[in-house]
Amino acid sequence: MSEYDVTFPCMGCEFRLLLGDPLEPGLAPAHEAAARARRWLEACDARLSRFRDDSELVALNSDPAPVVSARPLLINAVAAARWAAEYTGGLVDSTLMGAIEAAGYRESLAGADPLPLREALPSAPIRCAAGPHPAAAWRGIRVDRAAGTIARPAGVRVDSGGVVKGLAADLVARLFAGYERFAVDAAGDLAIGGARAAGNPYEVEVEHPLTGEHVHAVPVSSGGIATSGLNSRMWRRADGTVAHHLLDPSTGEPAWTGLLMVTALGINALEAETLAKWALLSGPDGAARVLARHGGLTVRDDGDVELHGPMRSRRSVYLSRVAA
Repeated sequence: MSEYDVTFPCMGCEFRLLLGDPLEPGLAPAHEAAARARRWLEACDARLSRFRDDSELVALNSDPAPVVSARPLLINAVAAARWAAEYTGGLVDSTLMGAIEAAGYRESLAGADPLPLREALPSAPIRCAAGPHPAAAWRGIRVDRAAGTIARPAGVRVDSGGVVKGLAADLVARLFAGYERFAVDAAGDLAIGGARAAGNPYEVEVEHPLTGEHVHAVPVSSGGIATSGLNSRMWRRADGTVAHHLLDPSTGEPAWTGLLMVTALGINALEAETLAKWALLSGPDGAARVLARHGGLTVRDDGDVELHGPMRSRRSVYLSRVAA
Protein backbone atom coordinates (compact mmCIF):
# COMPACT_ATOMS: atom_id res chain seq x y z
CA MET A 1 0.00 0.00 0.00
CA SER A 2 1.52 3.30 -1.09
CA GLU A 3 1.16 6.20 1.31
CA TYR A 4 1.99 9.87 1.17
CA ASP A 5 3.79 11.12 4.30
CA VAL A 6 4.52 14.75 5.20
CA THR A 7 5.64 16.46 8.43
CA PHE A 8 5.48 20.22 9.05
CA PRO A 9 5.40 22.79 11.89
CA CYS A 10 1.96 23.94 13.00
CA MET A 11 0.41 25.36 16.17
CA GLY A 12 3.84 25.62 17.75
CA CYS A 13 4.40 21.87 17.39
CA GLU A 14 5.00 19.24 14.73
CA PHE A 15 2.16 17.82 12.64
CA ARG A 16 2.24 14.78 10.39
CA LEU A 17 -0.16 13.57 7.69
CA LEU A 18 -0.14 10.04 6.30
CA LEU A 19 -2.57 9.33 3.46
CA GLY A 20 -3.12 6.31 1.25
CA ASP A 21 -4.54 6.22 -2.27
CA PRO A 22 -8.06 7.50 -3.04
CA LEU A 23 -10.80 4.89 -3.41
CA GLU A 24 -13.62 7.06 -4.72
CA PRO A 25 -13.85 8.67 -8.19
CA GLY A 26 -13.06 12.36 -8.27
CA LEU A 27 -10.90 12.42 -5.17
CA ALA A 28 -7.57 14.21 -5.49
CA PRO A 29 -4.32 12.25 -5.37
CA ALA A 30 -2.98 11.79 -1.87
CA HIS A 31 -0.25 14.42 -2.18
CA GLU A 32 -2.76 17.06 -3.36
CA ALA A 33 -5.26 16.22 -0.62
CA ALA A 34 -2.52 16.37 2.01
CA ALA A 35 -1.29 19.72 0.69
CA ARG A 36 -4.83 21.12 0.90
CA ALA A 37 -5.18 19.80 4.45
CA ARG A 38 -1.85 21.35 5.42
CA ARG A 39 -2.93 24.76 4.12
CA TRP A 40 -6.17 24.50 6.09
CA LEU A 41 -4.33 23.51 9.28
CA GLU A 42 -1.93 26.43 8.93
CA ALA A 43 -4.89 28.77 8.43
CA CYS A 44 -6.55 27.24 11.48
CA ASP A 45 -3.40 27.97 13.47
CA ALA A 46 -3.38 31.60 12.34
CA ARG A 47 -7.04 32.11 13.16
CA LEU A 48 -7.16 30.38 16.54
CA SER A 49 -3.75 31.12 18.08
CA ARG A 50 -3.64 33.04 21.35
CA PHE A 51 -0.14 34.20 20.41
CA ARG A 52 -1.11 36.17 17.29
CA ASP A 53 -2.57 39.64 17.75
CA ASP A 54 -4.54 39.29 14.51
CA SER A 55 -6.21 35.95 15.33
CA GLU A 56 -9.95 35.51 15.76
CA LEU A 57 -9.42 34.06 19.23
CA VAL A 58 -7.49 37.13 20.40
CA ALA A 59 -10.19 39.36 18.93
CA LEU A 60 -12.85 37.44 20.85
CA ASN A 61 -10.92 37.69 24.11
CA SER A 62 -10.28 41.41 23.58
CA ASP A 63 -13.89 42.30 22.79
CA PRO A 64 -15.72 43.75 25.83
CA ALA A 65 -19.16 42.97 24.41
CA PRO A 66 -20.97 40.14 26.22
CA VAL A 67 -22.05 38.58 22.90
CA VAL A 68 -19.70 38.52 19.89
CA SER A 69 -20.29 37.44 16.30
CA ALA A 70 -17.88 34.73 15.18
CA ARG A 71 -17.05 32.62 12.16
CA PRO A 72 -17.85 28.88 12.19
CA LEU A 73 -14.28 27.72 12.94
CA LEU A 74 -14.02 29.81 16.10
CA ILE A 75 -17.53 28.79 17.14
CA ASN A 76 -16.57 25.13 16.73
CA ALA A 77 -13.39 25.63 18.76
CA VAL A 78 -15.15 27.40 21.63
CA ALA A 79 -17.95 24.82 21.58
CA ALA A 80 -15.35 22.05 21.78
CA ALA A 81 -13.62 23.75 24.72
CA ARG A 82 -16.98 24.17 26.48
CA TRP A 83 -17.80 20.50 25.83
CA ALA A 84 -14.42 19.35 27.20
CA ALA A 85 -14.99 21.26 30.43
CA GLU A 86 -18.46 19.81 30.90
CA TYR A 87 -17.34 16.28 29.96
CA THR A 88 -14.57 16.34 32.56
CA GLY A 89 -16.49 18.01 35.36
CA GLY A 90 -14.43 21.18 34.97
CA LEU A 91 -10.95 19.62 35.07
CA VAL A 92 -10.17 20.47 31.44
CA ASP A 93 -11.00 24.14 31.85
CA SER A 94 -10.67 26.60 28.95
CA THR A 95 -11.05 29.74 31.09
CA LEU A 96 -7.67 29.71 32.87
CA MET A 97 -5.96 32.20 30.57
CA GLY A 98 -4.92 34.54 33.37
CA ALA A 99 -3.49 31.66 35.39
CA ILE A 100 -1.45 30.21 32.52
CA GLU A 101 -0.02 33.65 31.76
CA ALA A 102 0.82 34.18 35.42
CA ALA A 103 2.62 30.84 35.39
CA GLY A 104 4.91 32.20 32.67
CA TYR A 105 3.28 30.95 29.48
CA ARG A 106 2.56 34.29 27.82
CA GLU A 107 4.35 33.70 24.54
CA SER A 108 4.68 30.71 22.25
CA LEU A 109 7.27 28.16 23.31
CA ALA A 110 7.71 26.84 19.78
CA GLY A 111 11.33 25.89 19.23
CA ALA A 112 12.26 26.29 22.89
CA ASP A 113 13.81 23.33 24.69
CA PRO A 114 11.61 22.33 27.64
CA LEU A 115 13.14 21.90 31.07
CA PRO A 116 14.02 18.19 31.43
CA LEU A 117 11.63 16.20 33.61
CA ARG A 118 14.46 14.66 35.63
CA GLU A 119 15.63 18.14 36.55
CA ALA A 120 12.14 19.34 37.44
CA LEU A 121 10.77 16.44 39.51
CA PRO A 122 12.96 16.80 42.63
CA SER A 123 11.73 20.36 43.20
CA ALA A 124 8.08 19.71 42.37
CA PRO A 125 5.53 20.16 45.17
CA ILE A 126 3.59 17.42 46.97
CA ARG A 127 1.50 15.38 44.55
CA CYS A 128 -2.27 15.57 44.65
CA ALA A 129 -5.14 15.22 42.20
CA ALA A 130 -6.42 18.39 40.57
CA GLY A 131 -9.89 19.76 41.15
CA PRO A 132 -12.33 22.04 39.31
CA HIS A 133 -12.40 25.77 39.89
CA PRO A 134 -15.27 26.62 42.26
CA ALA A 135 -16.45 29.50 40.05
CA ALA A 136 -16.75 27.23 36.97
CA ALA A 137 -16.61 30.24 34.64
CA TRP A 138 -16.77 27.87 31.66
CA ARG A 139 -20.45 27.27 32.44
CA GLY A 140 -21.15 30.85 31.38
CA ILE A 141 -19.90 30.28 27.83
CA ARG A 142 -22.74 30.02 25.33
CA VAL A 143 -22.44 29.21 21.64
CA ASP A 144 -25.33 29.94 19.27
CA ARG A 145 -24.54 28.29 15.96
CA ALA A 146 -27.71 29.54 14.25
CA ALA A 147 -26.99 33.15 15.18
CA GLY A 148 -23.23 32.78 14.75
CA THR A 149 -22.42 34.19 18.18
CA ILE A 150 -20.42 33.42 21.30
CA ALA A 151 -21.43 34.75 24.73
CA ARG A 152 -19.29 34.66 27.87
CA PRO A 153 -19.25 36.42 31.25
CA ALA A 154 -17.40 39.71 31.56
CA GLY A 155 -13.65 39.22 31.86
CA VAL A 156 -13.68 35.55 30.82
CA ARG A 157 -11.09 34.73 28.17
CA VAL A 158 -11.04 31.42 26.31
CA ASP A 159 -7.87 29.40 25.70
CA SER A 160 -8.81 26.51 23.47
CA GLY A 161 -5.34 24.97 23.95
CA GLY A 162 -4.96 21.32 23.03
CA VAL A 163 -8.66 21.05 22.27
CA VAL A 164 -8.01 22.81 18.94
CA LYS A 165 -5.46 20.17 17.95
CA GLY A 166 -7.90 17.33 18.54
CA LEU A 167 -10.70 19.20 16.78
CA ALA A 168 -8.46 20.05 13.82
CA ALA A 169 -7.35 16.42 13.47
CA ASP A 170 -10.98 15.28 13.39
CA LEU A 171 -11.97 17.88 10.80
CA VAL A 172 -9.10 16.86 8.51
CA ALA A 173 -10.08 13.21 9.02
CA ARG A 174 -13.43 13.98 7.40
CA LEU A 175 -11.61 15.17 4.28
CA PHE A 176 -9.64 11.91 4.14
CA ALA A 177 -12.55 9.51 4.64
CA GLY A 178 -12.55 8.26 1.04
CA TYR A 179 -8.90 7.14 1.05
CA GLU A 180 -7.42 3.69 1.77
CA ARG A 181 -6.23 4.71 5.21
CA PHE A 182 -5.01 7.85 6.93
CA ALA A 183 -3.47 9.20 10.10
CA VAL A 184 -3.66 12.85 11.09
CA ASP A 185 -1.12 13.50 13.84
CA ALA A 186 -1.71 16.92 15.39
CA ALA A 187 1.26 17.01 17.78
CA GLY A 188 0.26 13.79 19.54
CA ASP A 189 -3.49 14.02 18.97
CA LEU A 190 -4.22 11.45 16.26
CA ALA A 191 -7.30 10.82 14.14
CA ILE A 192 -7.03 7.50 12.28
CA GLY A 193 -9.26 5.80 9.73
CA GLY A 194 -9.86 4.86 6.12
CA ALA A 195 -11.79 2.17 4.33
CA ARG A 196 -8.92 -0.35 4.42
CA ALA A 197 -7.36 0.58 7.75
CA ALA A 198 -9.06 -2.31 9.57
CA GLY A 199 -6.91 -4.80 7.69
CA ASN A 200 -3.76 -2.72 8.09
CA PRO A 201 -3.90 -0.68 11.31
CA TYR A 202 -1.29 1.86 12.31
CA GLU A 203 1.07 0.98 15.15
CA VAL A 204 1.04 4.09 17.32
CA GLU A 205 4.20 4.07 19.42
CA VAL A 206 4.18 5.51 22.94
CA GLU A 207 7.45 7.02 24.15
CA HIS A 208 8.44 7.05 27.82
CA PRO A 209 8.74 10.68 29.00
CA LEU A 210 11.83 10.01 31.14
CA THR A 211 13.88 7.67 28.97
CA GLY A 212 12.62 8.23 25.44
CA GLU A 213 12.24 4.46 25.09
CA HIS A 214 9.27 3.10 23.16
CA VAL A 215 7.30 1.33 25.86
CA HIS A 216 4.15 0.37 23.99
CA ALA A 217 2.71 0.29 20.49
CA VAL A 218 -1.05 0.43 20.06
CA PRO A 219 -2.64 -0.91 16.85
CA VAL A 220 -5.31 1.59 15.80
CA SER A 221 -7.48 1.33 12.68
CA SER A 222 -10.11 3.96 13.49
CA GLY A 223 -10.91 6.64 16.05
CA GLY A 224 -8.58 8.76 18.13
CA ILE A 225 -5.55 8.34 20.33
CA ALA A 226 -3.82 11.18 22.16
CA THR A 227 -1.00 11.74 24.61
CA SER A 228 -0.79 14.46 27.25
CA GLY A 229 2.32 14.96 29.33
CA LEU A 230 4.28 17.40 31.42
CA ASN A 231 7.49 17.13 29.42
CA SER A 232 6.38 18.96 26.27
CA ARG A 233 5.90 22.41 27.90
CA MET A 234 7.96 22.91 31.06
CA TRP A 235 10.04 25.85 32.25
CA ARG A 236 11.61 27.42 35.33
CA ARG A 237 10.03 30.65 36.60
CA ALA A 238 11.92 33.72 37.74
CA ASP A 239 11.58 32.63 41.39
CA GLY A 240 13.22 29.29 40.59
CA THR A 241 10.07 27.17 40.80
CA VAL A 242 9.12 24.80 38.00
CA ALA A 243 6.01 25.32 35.90
CA HIS A 244 4.28 23.53 33.05
CA HIS A 245 1.20 24.03 30.86
CA LEU A 246 -1.29 21.69 32.58
CA LEU A 247 -2.97 23.61 35.36
CA ASP A 248 -4.99 22.53 38.36
CA PRO A 249 -8.14 24.65 37.93
CA SER A 250 -8.77 24.71 41.68
CA THR A 251 -5.47 26.51 42.35
CA GLY A 252 -4.45 28.01 39.01
CA GLU A 253 -1.01 26.43 39.50
CA PRO A 254 0.68 23.68 37.47
CA ALA A 255 -0.76 20.31 38.42
CA TRP A 256 1.53 17.72 40.03
CA THR A 257 -0.68 14.68 40.38
CA GLY A 258 1.79 11.79 40.45
CA LEU A 259 1.46 11.17 36.72
CA LEU A 260 3.94 12.36 34.08
CA MET A 261 2.06 11.29 30.97
CA VAL A 262 -1.17 9.71 29.81
CA THR A 263 -2.08 8.18 26.46
CA ALA A 264 -5.81 7.69 25.90
CA LEU A 265 -7.98 6.12 23.24
CA GLY A 266 -11.24 7.76 22.21
CA ILE A 267 -14.00 7.72 19.64
CA ASN A 268 -12.18 10.57 17.91
CA ALA A 269 -9.11 12.75 18.46
CA LEU A 270 -10.99 15.40 20.41
CA GLU A 271 -12.32 12.87 22.90
CA ALA A 272 -8.94 11.15 23.19
CA GLU A 273 -7.21 14.49 23.86
CA THR A 274 -9.79 15.38 26.49
CA LEU A 275 -9.58 11.98 28.18
CA ALA A 276 -5.77 12.13 28.29
CA LYS A 277 -5.78 15.49 30.06
CA TRP A 278 -8.65 14.47 32.35
CA ALA A 279 -6.81 11.32 33.39
CA LEU A 280 -3.51 13.11 34.01
CA LEU A 281 -5.17 15.79 36.13
CA SER A 282 -7.04 13.11 38.10
CA GLY A 283 -3.87 11.39 39.37
CA PRO A 284 -3.13 7.65 39.32
CA ASP A 285 -6.33 6.43 40.98
CA GLY A 286 -8.61 8.79 39.10
CA ALA A 287 -6.89 8.03 35.80
CA ALA A 288 -7.76 4.35 36.10
CA ARG A 289 -11.45 5.28 36.28
CA VAL A 290 -11.25 7.81 33.44
CA LEU A 291 -9.51 5.34 31.12
CA ALA A 292 -11.60 2.30 32.00
CA ARG A 293 -14.02 2.60 29.07
CA HIS A 294 -11.82 3.22 26.01
CA GLY A 295 -8.42 2.28 27.41
CA GLY A 296 -5.17 4.06 27.98
CA LEU A 297 -1.66 4.08 29.41
CA THR A 298 -0.23 6.04 32.33
CA VAL A 299 3.33 6.80 33.40
CA ARG A 300 3.86 7.61 37.09
CA ASP A 301 6.49 9.86 38.62
CA ASP A 302 8.63 6.81 39.41
CA GLY A 303 8.59 5.79 35.74
CA ASP A 304 6.19 2.89 36.15
CA VAL A 305 4.03 2.19 33.09
CA GLU A 306 0.49 0.86 33.52
CA LEU A 307 -2.18 -0.14 31.00
CA HIS A 308 -5.86 0.53 31.66
CA GLY A 309 -9.17 -0.71 30.33
CA PRO A 310 -9.34 -2.23 26.84
CA MET A 311 -5.71 -1.31 26.12
CA ARG A 312 -4.65 -4.18 28.37
CA SER A 313 -6.01 -6.63 25.82
CA ARG A 314 -4.43 -4.96 22.80
CA ARG A 315 -1.26 -6.41 21.37
CA SER A 316 1.80 -4.82 22.96
CA VAL A 317 5.01 -4.51 21.04
CA TYR A 318 7.22 -2.69 23.50
CA LEU A 319 5.61 -2.79 26.94
CA SER A 320 8.12 -2.93 29.77
CA ARG A 321 8.52 -1.58 33.28
CA VAL A 322 10.93 1.34 33.21
CA ALA A 323 12.63 2.53 36.38
CA ALA A 324 12.99 6.26 36.85
